[in-house]
Amino acid sequence: MTRVWQWNRPVTVREVLEDLQQERSIAYTTVMTVMDNLHQKGWVRREAEGRAYRYTAVSTRAAYSAALMNEAWSTSDNPAAALVAFFGMMSAEQREALRDAVRIVQPAEPEASPEPEAASPEPEAVPEPEAASPAAPPDVEGDSAAPGTEPGR
Repeated sequence: MTRVWQWNRPVTVREVLEDLQQERSIAYTTVMTVMDNLHQKGWVRREAEGRAYRYTAVSTRAAYSAALMNEAWSTSDNPAAALVAFFGMMSAEQREALRDAVRIVQPAEPEASPEPEAASPEPEAVPEPEAASPAAPPDVEGDSAAPGTEPGR
């Protein structure tokens, strides 16, 4: 899966094999079996091209990671404590990435409007803002909940 995500394009078994063989000896049939298993599990879709298939990832690596984090967090009996512990494990770079992500999904604060010159004697009641619900992820084809195990490489 790492190769398919890395290249972000349809790939053949032969391309994955040749890339893996730069690191270690591996048989064509092994790569073909893994790619077929990924297809059977719904991780990749495939299209016939001649006598071979081209495989494309169904979900992004980021969506897969997000689904894993969400699954782990949602199974906690104390989600706030789980988040605090998780944040405590983060590096400075990861915490900065988290801050950036929160800025992206957090709605912008409305700008304060200027006060009118003549104030009314009775201030109007201003309702308390409701708690913001978490932003839903963008609707991306194939980004359904990922299986609980990491796919083969």
